[in-house]
Amino acid sequence: MNADLSITTFIKGLTLLLTANGAPVLAGVFADARTAKPIDGGFRLSDGRPLFGAAKTWRGLFAALVATSFVAYLLNYGLLTGILFAVGAMAGDLLSSFCKRRLGRAEGSHLRGFDTAPESLLPLLMVKSRLGVGWLEIAILVGVFYVIEEWLSPVLYKWRLRKQP
Repeated sequence: MNADLSITTFIKGLTLLLTANGAPVLAGVFADARTAKPIDGGFRLSDGRPLFGAAKTWRGLFAALVATSFVAYLLNYGLLTGILFAVGAMAGDLLSSFCKRRLGRAEGSHLRGFDTAPESLLPLLMVKSRLGVGWLEIAILVGVFYVIEEWLSPVLYKWRLRKQP
């Protein structure tokens, strides 16, 4: 990391990544299953596969927006930064789901690296100047997020917070 990026800024960026991507998972665990309405409404493309899949819900999107905005506010980045960050993370998540459905991968399946890259890279790019991070810092944050997700995914599965490791 260069001298311009403090450990505090790094931890704040990582906290936003974990919040934006963790809030939908926690919402799925603690909220009533009846609140899980798929973003794609069950729409299927000509290949017969879902646009995104039933696991990508409005509840998860809302949880990411609320939680990330709140955490960004607490970290003195402001609500708008949190909203933009959450939108970027969820857009990246939807992009990877869309691509995995086109590849014939099952919902909830893990595609090493492909799942974490868009959902961490897009939000960091969207708020790059607001966070005060450069390209190297973004690359490091994406890499650290990847390592955390690789370690955390089997743990969440073991604790029954995730359907697949």
